[in-house]
Amino acid sequence: MSRLVETGRSALRSALERVGRGWGRVQERRPLSTDLLESDDAYLVVFDAPGVRGEDVDVTFLDRTVEVNLERFRDFYDGYDLVFPGRGVSLSGSVTLPRDADVTPEGANATLTRNGTLHVEIPKRGGSSDVDVVEEND
Repeated sequence: MSRLVETGRSALRSALERVGRGWGRVQERRPLSTDLLESDDAYLVVFDAPGVRGEDVDVTFLDRTVEVNLERFRDFYDGYDLVFPGRGVSLSGSVTLPRDADVTPEGANATLTRNGTLHVEIPKRGGSSDVDVVEEND
């Protein structure tokens, strides 16, 4: 009887793992959720960026488009086995600013907040460049 139970648990764990990996791939193909805001002086793009560190974020600005690539890692927990690996690890997204946007990457900044959002602020006036990312402190 215990062999039958163990076989059932093994089959369930295998099925959950396959479903979890599939769901992670779906997340990796979907673009990150974003908001685009505008003030008199700048545009602000807010990306959902859960579970990442500043060094794992790449922000690029080119031709009115803000592109973000995130690599996040799963923490290991002593005494626990991963049953459902459902979170994607390579995430990306982009936002194209309005056609009439006149912005400059000089002075642009990106802040990774503690609540899992990435704020990219681009001052108004033209150009293209990489954007530095800083993590919000306590």
